[in-house]
Amino acid sequence: MALPSFQVETQTKASAVFGIAAAAALLIAFAAPLLVSRGVIQDLFFILTMLVLAQNWNLLAGYAGLISVGQQVFVGFGAYAMFGCVILFGVDPLVAVLIAGVLSTLLAIPTAFFTFRLYGPYFAIGTWVVAEVVRLLLAQWKALGGGTGTSLPRDATRDMLGVGLMRDVFDMKASQAGDALTYWLALILAALTVGFIYRLLRSKQGLGLAAVRDNEQAARAVGVDARRMKAFVYLATAFITGIAGALIYVQKARISPDAAFSVTDWTAYVIFIVVIGGIGTVEGPIVGVIVFFLLQNLLAGYGSWYLLVLGLIGIGVMLFAPRGLWGLVSDRTGIQLFPVRRMLKGGSLNQTSKGGPHG
Repeated sequence: MALPSFQVETQTKASAVFGIAAAAALLIAFAAPLLVSRGVIQDLFFILTMLVLAQNWNLLAGYAGLISVGQQVFVGFGAYAMFGCVILFGVDPLVAVLIAGVLSTLLAIPTAFFTFRLYGPYFAIGTWVVAEVVRLLLAQWKALGGGTGTSLPRDATRDMLGVGLMRDVFDMKASQAGDALTYWLALILAALTVGFIYRLLRSKQGLGLAAVRDNEQAARAVGVDARRMKAFVYLATAFITGIAGALIYVQKARISPDAAFSVTDWTAYVIFIVVIGGIGTVEGPIVGVIVFFLLQNLLAGYGSWYLLVLGLIGIGVMLFAPRGLWGLVSDRTGIQLFPVRRMLKGGSLNQTSKGGPHG
């Protein structure tokens, strides 16, 4: 008698519908600079870049178990690398953004050599120390303004790749064209980041990451190279975060060490986004960044109360919804927009394979 055949699936009906909706939303989002005001485009740029930073921190902490409070080092270093390429060598800002990603990856190699010798809270503190050391070093760079910072040359942003074409085709002013161009790049970067992370988590390496996060010793026992997996994730997030930091400061066109290496702007807020949205899920940072943006706009006029309210909300979510807002929704509805759990289907069986909570 023939044995029943089985196949492993990860896609669900909800994810299939969401995939179609997401593709339609991307098309509409690409048309946004032609439909909405410059202020809205700047808000969307902020949401997209914070989403990129949040997805990368979530990959580090939620899947690789690397709780970093020093990711601002790659934001700041990527931004300064871009400024250095533009001001000192005359490189186009958009080309400099890619160079900044590569240089951030190179910076991550020696920092990983140091921080990977630390574990738990010591790793977190070590990443923060590294970020402070890099900030202090770059604050001595007189060619880029030292401690007070500097601005991008007006000609560099006005004449960067694509701006002239957009002015001619869409009849935009240089500043408007620059905002639209950086917005499109942020949209592409956000889509590629989510796609990369989702593909990684669905792969064999994703299973290895889940195993390392849940029990590193057990993962090593079954042949998972935990150090190699963590190093890959650390370098990948450094590359993407460096690009995001450079792109943010192309749009800002002004940099200083304190702003570029701000632990509040580039790490604390990012952690808040991931925690309230749902750590260890692709959907969590998406939900979290929307909630964070809405709270920021509602509470920004309340001064120091703004940070206090954010802290109280974060504590409340951690107490009453430890898996975040998306975890709360997913637990009650069973909906997964980015499913990574393997489903064994076929024959008389229809059950989830037992590979851990994200396996």
